Amino acid sequence: MDEKIKQVMKKYYGYDAFKAEQEAVMGSILQAQDTLAVMPTGGGKSLCYQVPALLLPGTTLVISPLIALMKDQVDALNNQGIPASYINSSLSPREVGRRLYQTREGQIKLLYVAPERLESESFTEMFQDLPVSLVAVDEAHCISQWGHDFRPSYLAIGKWIAAMPRRPVLAAFTATATDRVRRDIAERLGLNRPRVHISSFDRPNLRLVLVKGEDRSRYIRRYLKEHPEQSGIIYAATRNEVDSLFQELATAGFKAGRYHAGMSSEARDQTQEAFLYDQIQVMVATNAFGLGINKSNVRFVIHHNMPRHLEAYYQEAGRAGRDGQAADCILLFQAGDIHIQKYLIEQSTLTPERQDMEYVKLRDMVDYCHTSRCLREYILEYFGEGVRGGNCGNCANCTDYESKDITIEAQKILSCVYRLGQPYGSTMVASVLKGSSQKRIMELGFQRLSTYGIMKDYPAPKIVDYINLLAAEEYLSITAGKYPVLLLNARSKEVLGGREKVIVRIPQAPAAASRESAIFQALRLLRQQIAKEQKVAPYVVFPDTTLREMGAVLPVDREEMLGITGVGEIKLERYGQAFLDLIRRYVENPAAFEEPAGDRQADQPPAKKPKKSQSREEAKEEKIPSHIQTWQSYGQGSSLADIARERNLNLRTVQNHLLRASQEGQAVDWDAFLSPDQEELIVKAARQVNSERLAPIKEALPPGIDYFKISIALLKNSLGPYRPE
Repeated sequence: MDEKIKQVMKKYYGYDAFKAEQEAVMGSILQAQDTLAVMPTGGGKSLCYQVPALLLPGTTLVISPLIALMKDQVDALNNQGIPASYINSSLSPREVGRRLYQTREGQIKLLYVAPERLESESFTEMFQDLPVSLVAVDEAHCISQWGHDFRPSYLAIGKWIAAMPRRPVLAAFTATATDRVRRDIAERLGLNRPRVHISSFDRPNLRLVLVKGEDRSRYIRRYLKEHPEQSGIIYAATRNEVDSLFQELATAGFKAGRYHAGMSSEARDQTQEAFLYDQIQVMVATNAFGLGINKSNVRFVIHHNMPRHLEAYYQEAGRAGRDGQAADCILLFQAGDIHIQKYLIEQSTLTPERQDMEYVKLRDMVDYCHTSRCLREYILEYFGEGVRGGNCGNCANCTDYESKDITIEAQKILSCVYRLGQPYGSTMVASVLKGSSQKRIMELGFQRLSTYGIMKDYPAPKIVDYINLLAAEEYLSITAGKYPVLLLNARSKEVLGGREKVIVRIPQAPAAASRESAIFQALRLLRQQIAKEQKVAPYVVFPDTTLREMGAVLPVDREEMLGITGVGEIKLERYGQAFLDLIRRYVENPAAFEEPAGDRQADQPPAKKPKKSQSREEAKEEKIPSHIQTWQSYGQGSSLADIARERNLNLRTVQNHLLRASQEGQAVDWDAFLSPDQEELIVKAARQVNSERLAPIKEALPPGIDYFKISIALLKNSLGPYRPE
């Protein structure tokens, strides 16, 4: 039987070797044993039921949670010469009947259905006499209320299978499951003395990075600029955050898409397809995106907010690097994330017992964000693997960090919070420390404080970063709510009293991606052309790992091409000749594939030479965008009227400069321009008017509220980017 498994692996998938536990899981299924397999994302779970399906008589029924993903998986199987189909609500009754007939006649080896389909009496009746030898339940953790993605529809699976005239072998698969969740899966599915296979949760190709207290938008924009050719996912906590970040990235020129449950199914499908087909670089999404996504060349996953569970975090982060190549998993943590997650638990309809469990899971997630231990070791220990100790060599807590003593900066910030006399937000504290001459600061008399201007040499955004970092390290507290404020705590007093130093470990940003080789880029372009003609995702033709091996080995005949991992007999017949022809041309004349020295990336234009008539200082100033010059002047204490006069600009232009700078992630204390009462009025009017223009909103407001105030309120509440009127 082992030899037959290997033959199928090579013929259809082009693989000569197994990943961890794959062979054991396949053997368990082929020996007619119920099976529970816990394998990390990228561990090859799908092959564990697809290969046995080709060796077993009859059909394998695959229960998968998301309709949108079935077509993708079925397309990939058909492309490999494996007869597969799916049944979902997008099909007419006649088409469903036709596919069931094909299954009954033995023409379909794998049939995909959603768990909701099992609740249909007509479907169950039609299915009674179909020759099913194996039922594979994908994402099996969805059946457990103790998991991170419970779906009530999964609860019907066990009863449905038990009612079948001839019980098939039952196999359950999941990427992340604690011991309690594993027991729940086995019990609720009714697994009969299952063989349990647990692969290591370690994904050594994933670089784990935890970034605390840094401006998220600025970090993301910098990262995308440094990794222009790489595909990735950015997860945000709410729909509004997804929309706001997507708009920001799109405005900055990045090829971005968005995905959340508030969009129409058609819009979600289009965006998902664009991502799978490499038409966009980055997907900005809530956790509604990604379950079952089989895109192998995701090079980074960035979490804009802290998730509630380590299970959810590791599964989402694990969507990077499925091809085994190096990938970055970056969590951008800020202290406010904790309050958001606590609030969501408090507002939920969960039972008290389940709420208690959620708080425990949240505490584990928070501890991960604060730990100075190896991040990989922490996750492996959480999932029950033995502690390894030492240096993993591929996480930010083990490599690429600097220890920095910021005790002096911390004492200045904490002292300012104390001397303000009552709680204020981080932008107000930063403005006082900077020595800003904003009207509100003068009215409140904060210019007379001893801490006024004691950090005047620091840029205001840097001071805000320090405040966020202190909060993340629990030297300072930040309240929840619409207007979070800063509060001192027990650790603050220790630092102020000189009894505790503030030493922080600051992870370094992942290195900028090196440019891909000329032959790899040529192979990838050919793959994209073939994928477009075949109407399949590029990785369905060949994954990046296969293209890289082709570029390294440079096979020039069919026998050598068959030796490339991922090239099976079926794909060799379909695509092999085109890739061989390209490689032969490269071998004959490599120079023809090199990019001319004058060609440059669109995001890396050659530096402009200053005009002869300009002074050196003028040329230097020209490189700084005008709106950033305005923001810098404002941050140094100049009023908007002064800036307009000094730069010979209209006041409205200066206001728009400040709005644009804020939209790009620069810190601006809007409290100096807009009171909470005014903001509430504007937001209410904007929602009632529901207009894309500012004029109708202004007409619905009392006199005295100008366009600048309206734009500020819209920007702060993610009701749209500023729109100069």
